Amino acid sequence: MIDFKNIIRYINQDKGEHMSFKFNKFSKPAKNEPEHDEHDDELEEDEKEEDAELDVPPELRTIGLFGAVDADKVTDLIGAIIALSEPKVKKVKDEEGNFVEQEEPVKPIKLMLNTPGGNADEMFALYDIMRMHRDKCEIHTFGVGKVMSAGVILLAAGTKGQRKVGKHCRIMIHSVIGGSTGSFHNLENEMEEIRYIQSTYLKALSEETGTSYNHLKKLIDRKVNVYLSAEEAVKLGIADIIV
Repeated sequence: MIDFKNIIRYINQDKGEHMSFKFNKFSKPAKNEPEHDEHDDELEEDEKEEDAELDVPPELRTIGLFGAVDADKVTDLIGAIIALSEPKVKKVKDEEGNFVEQEEPVKPIKLMLNTPGGNADEMFALYDIMRMHRDKCEIHTFGVGKVMSAGVILLAAGTKGQRKVGKHCRIMIHSVIGGSTGSFHNLENEMEEIRYIQSTYLKALSEETGTSYNHLKKLIDRKVNVYLSAEEAVKLGIADIIV
């Protein structure tokens, strides 16, 4: 005798179907089935909101500058720092069981650096944004590989005590490099601008490191690239911790 019940069950399994029985809106609940309770719906909504909070992935708060300091990279980093510095608001339950908005403390931003340097204007743009936001949001800097020229002040601009450098990272500072062509007066004007940029750079680096302006100026007045080990960078106040 053919077992039609088993055949139907196998067909439903192949289709991925699941058999279930429901009452339509016109049917009456069974005698043993409890009537619908609106309070149950509220509990289900609360559980869904709690589950949604658990499903939120952790926020990525590590950003990086890898390569030259240029307009594209700096634009992305500035946008990231501004966004990550803003406090987040989440819904929590109060004593009465109602959901209320609560501001979360801002977590630190981690800025990874591996750069040969780059454009001075872009460097100062990112540096100023770091200065403006590090009071309300710690910025932990981490130099790896090489941190040179324009990248040095960005490493030093991190939150004090949270500026790290890799054991094998090479740090390099030098005088401002510029080039221009044109009339004599134009060249004089460009030289004045170069002197201004170098002076501003050394003042900012002195402020961030605690090393005197004159000492830094003597280093770059050697007119060569001044390479520093991780240990020397810590002594100069460019970093705090070697990892």
